[in-house]
Amino acid sequence: MRHLVKEQWIRLLALFIGLIIAHLGVTLFLLADLGADPFNVLIQGIRLLILQTGLLTPTHGTVHMCICFLIILILLLVDRSYIKAGTLVCMFFGGPIIDVFTWLLDPLKISERTLPVKIPVLVLGCVILAFGMSMVVRSEAGTGPNDLVSVVISEKSGKRFGIVRILTDVLFVGIGFVLGGTFGMGTIICAFLVGPVAEKCMPVSSRFVNWCLIKGSSGKENHE
Repeated sequence: MRHLVKEQWIRLLALFIGLIIAHLGVTLFLLADLGADPFNVLIQGIRLLILQTGLLTPTHGTVHMCICFLIILILLLVDRSYIKAGTLVCMFFGGPIIDVFTWLLDPLKISERTLPVKIPVLVLGCVILAFGMSMVVRSEAGTGPNDLVSVVISEKSGKRFGIVRILTDVLFVGIGFVLGGTFGMGTIICAFLVGPVAEKCMPVSSRFVNWCLIKGSSGKENHE
């Protein structure tokens, strides 16, 4: 029993590390100001819609958390086994992490840089996001609500994660763009690159998680 509890904590730790890495990548997209990543185009659009009502002035992170909660409710109707503790961790910490990284990186004034500087930032953000996402998925402690959409569709349909992720991102972009979300070069790069890169990174992430589990078990045995 104790071994299983310890394993879950190790998986949650791996998930949280991946979550931080992934949202660093997301923040780079937002600060480059060439179009957000697909899911955040959706968030931007919904936030703009709320702001236009004049009733609320939510932060980007707050809207992010609320939409993730809505996705979780929908997925509970599809297959509740996909909703794990890590999914809730992603929902409650994902948005605030973006707000923190935005505050830390804002002094760099990335949005005011020239295009030759912005494009490498976008590509770097894409790679960071993809690697972080692969760690979250392979932790098997739960997945970010927005990423879980692609995971569920991929596993239910038997299609490759990379392809499903591209199609999901295109859907997010379409809805977000209609609502007024920022659409640009960064959005296109992210939509067609993050899924395939994450798929390539998953074997590495699996080895990292397994290594953590082995070290955790070894530490327990040595202690005993």
